[in-house]
Amino acid sequence: MLRALMGALALLFATAANAQQLYPLPPQPAGVAWPAQDWAEAPLPADVDRAAFDLAITEAFAGRHPLLGETRAVVIIQGGRLVYERYADGYSRDTRLNSWSMAKSVTHALVGAAVLQGRVAIDAPMGSPHWRAGDRRASITWRQWLNMVDGLEYSENGDSVANAGNARMLFGPGRQDTTRWAASLPLIHDPGAHWNYSSAGTLLISDALTRAIVANPQNPADRRQRMRAWMNTSLFNQIGVSPIVEFDPQGLFYGSSLIWMTGRDWARFGYLYLRGGVWDGRRVLPEGWVDFGRTPGPAPNTDTYGAHWWLTPTSGDGRPARSLITGDEMRDAFSAQGYEGQIVVVVPSKDLVMVRLGLFTGGGEAWDALGDWSTRLIGAFGARPAPP
Repeated sequence: MLRALMGALALLFATAANAQQLYPLPPQPAGVAWPAQDWAEAPLPADVDRAAFDLAITEAFAGRHPLLGETRAVVIIQGGRLVYERYADGYSRDTRLNSWSMAKSVTHALVGAAVLQGRVAIDAPMGSPHWRAGDRRASITWRQWLNMVDGLEYSENGDSVANAGNARMLFGPGRQDTTRWAASLPLIHDPGAHWNYSSAGTLLISDALTRAIVANPQNPADRRQRMRAWMNTSLFNQIGVSPIVEFDPQGLFYGSSLIWMTGRDWARFGYLYLRGGVWDGRRVLPEGWVDFGRTPGPAPNTDTYGAHWWLTPTSGDGRPARSLITGDEMRDAFSAQGYEGQIVVVVPSKDLVMVRLGLFTGGGEAWDALGDWSTRLIGAFGARPAPP
């Protein structure tokens, strides 16, 4: 417990300096109820640029777009109220849709819940039972895994679908024991020195977190049941969401993908981060945990990634690829992103959360188009004064 407490204090000290450079997270507006079973609803604010807003919405829902593909859900929260929501034909507010890699941001929240409970020390080595004593991989800290600066040799997309690391881990040779597959990856960079986007790293975080919560499972079914119960109690029930979480044959939740939630549920998750990890007066995530997620990591080869959240750089387009949001007035935006165009965008300066769920089949060009669309849609909303 003492070690975990020291880790939590280290997190606070490490984020305190960075927090001065971050746009402050807005508090819950006076007189606005926290979402219970439903959101408080309101019409679009008067300061919305209706021409820009209507054009973006029409573009999204006017049939299959050549780059954006099919938009299935758009949910927008501003000032604590649901101000816009629309679904494509065949989908509704009750339809759960797949996260793909937005689940990585959920894993960030689950680790935060474990830190709050004293179960995880963020700057302690994370380790794996698949590594022998003295293996340098065992010295990599939770913080470094969450920043994706672990240094393992891994290629998320590969040169083809057949060689994509994520596909090989989830659906190829690693599918029966994803942890063993991920733990077999060799170390090729000094931990902390090089950023590399890695679903395998998130999978190893999931395994370590599960071992911290369920130390001695009787079998995979017991492991799955007990971990699901903890996830519900520590996070999902706290914010009123009811996800479907998928597990591998060993009873491990994937962590990097395969969480199914409704558009409103995804908005609730983004709202937890907009409010600094507090929900209706209850602290769900540690003080400073959201700032940790939205602060750039230590590696010089990226400025668009924090800790399992995507960022908007303070200047320029971003590296190693351009950021989702490009508007200069929204440099504080951070987002959860998933394959085929799933996004939850959090913009503190506008006190806003925007969810877009859908399906496109393109690569970087499609993501750039989605970013341009998101920038125009969110940019139609007015700024809100920074909290004191």
